[in-house]
Amino acid sequence: MEFIMFPIIFIGLIVLFSSFFTVKQQTVVVVERFGKFLSLRNSGLHLKIPVVDRIAGRVNLRIQQLDVIIETKTKDNVFVKMKVSVQFKVLQEKAYEAFYKLEYPHDQITSYVFDVVRAEVPKLKLDDVFERKDDIAVAVKRELNEAMTTYGYDIINTLITDIDPDIQVKNAMNRINAADREKTAAEYEAEAGRIRIVAKAKAEAESKRLQGQGIADQRREIARGLVESVDVLNKVGINSQEASALIVVTQHYDTLQAIGADANSNLILLPNSPQAGSDMLNNMVASFTASNQVGEAMKNAHKTKKVNKKDASNESFGIENSEEV
Repeated sequence: MEFIMFPIIFIGLIVLFSSFFTVKQQTVVVVERFGKFLSLRNSGLHLKIPVVDRIAGRVNLRIQQLDVIIETKTKDNVFVKMKVSVQFKVLQEKAYEAFYKLEYPHDQITSYVFDVVRAEVPKLKLDDVFERKDDIAVAVKRELNEAMTTYGYDIINTLITDIDPDIQVKNAMNRINAADREKTAAEYEAEAGRIRIVAKAKAEAESKRLQGQGIADQRREIARGLVESVDVLNKVGINSQEASALIVVTQHYDTLQAIGADANSNLILLPNSPQAGSDMLNNMVASFTASNQVGEAMKNAHKTKKVNKKDASNESFGIENSEEV
């Protein structure tokens, strides 16, 4: 008798423990009785009638994500692959519809995403697809919400996470971008060169202006100094010619001293004697004197020639008058 009771007690304990079950947080359990829906059980410890009741399934209430890869073409006939990430969850109050009305919810969501994307992208050019990807995502979310709310699904968000054109198109876009940046860089370099040239020209013009002003001031001061030196020498009994020779000699020695101070100078000064300055001045004076004498001689010869012509004309006039008489 005890041998028979032990299996019965063991089986009873198994049945008793199988009557209890737990439901995790953010999960709903669907309980059926003889194949018919009985109730939805939320998180916690629950009891069911063994053999009569069974757990038909569990519905996850947490936010889920479905990544859909779609290949489509744009308005300018460029094929692109787009990755659309759909974030969704099951509404707790509509867990019954989510469990019984849709057998494969992921396939249903994928079909709607394909339909919307392939309806929106062909309206846009490739550049517009990148710029307006948020508009495409909003359109997908709107369409999915209208369709999936009936089945107990709430679309949280849709994101266009990747747009991948053909490799040749990407290479062409990279070349266009590189060429455009090189063009911009060349324009900036040309503008910088122009600014440098203008600045250099302005600096040279200002330098030459100041240099010319300096030379003019230098010559003015030299002339003033020469005049003062000649005046001083005249006061001590030295005439202007001698004073000029003395100044020339002094400048000659100053020039030699300046040339000798530069070790790298390759200047050759000819002639190189102390009397050269005086000789040069005497030659200049003699040249001016000779020029004046030649000019006076030419003037006198010209006047003599005119007088001779006048006398000759008077003689010829007298002869003619005598013949008439």
